Amino acid sequence: MNYTEVNIEIKPYSQQNTEILTALLAELGFDSFTDSDSGLIAYIPTSQFNENELTLLLNNLPFDVEVNYVVAHIADQNWNTKWESNFDPITVENFCRVRAPFHKPEPGYSLEIVIEPKMAFGTGHHQTTWLMIREMFSIDLMGKTILDMGCGTGILAIVAEKLGASRVTAIDNDSWAYENSMENVSANRCSRINVVLGDASSLKDENYDVILANINLNILLNDLPTYRKHMNTKGYLLMSGILTSDIQTISEAAKENGLSVLATKSKNDWAFVLTQSD
Repeated sequence: MNYTEVNIEIKPYSQQNTEILTALLAELGFDSFTDSDSGLIAYIPTSQFNENELTLLLNNLPFDVEVNYVVAHIADQNWNTKWESNFDPITVENFCRVRAPFHKPEPGYSLEIVIEPKMAFGTGHHQTTWLMIREMFSIDLMGKTILDMGCGTGILAIVAEKLGASRVTAIDNDSWAYENSMENVSANRCSRINVVLGDASSLKDENYDVILANINLNILLNDLPTYRKHMNTKGYLLMSGILTSDIQTISEAAKENGLSVLATKSKNDWAFVLTQSD
């Protein structure tokens, strides 16, 4: 798969503006991000790149900045080396460390997960992954059935199995994410994860005790009725991939779908919402 790189310069530069722009770009299909000295570098599958949409977004940002960008195309065979140079491990307090195969192991964590990055991490995604994993350690997953929607690398599904889940379904509509999840499930010696290429419409008659959805606001809002339909009584829905400014919107939508909002949390402008079915 070929990717398109968009190097965006923001004047004046601020971390907050970068985080907001990351979330907005994710709505257009950009799936990986990294900071630069003057802004943000964002990546999107070339087949999904629409420069007119990008220009419209950058010309109508919700904050007063000057934005310039440069587009480059990255061939599949050049990607892994480029991405490895930008990838840092994710550490969630002393609970979990997520590292790539080229990082050395570190003691002192309850879990250490090995993930081949392949386009799945970057600014923002670290924060939302952190929020999701941290809350997973606060919920008893032993013997529970889990659904990981938009699984990406499969990291949350892997953590769920390691925390005792009896059965995990991991779904993503991107073929590369699907293949990467399969590789990572195998590399972490997981045996109770079923990886599916598809989206919320792929769900059949199965219900789940816990649903993990680290995606983006639009998909969450669109798929909330489906998630609710497939939740067991007193089941949990954990959502992230949204900004703190989206908490009220997603909380109201959850309530409209018969879910109680138990907690909201944030990290560097990124937000997490925990809900439960009646």
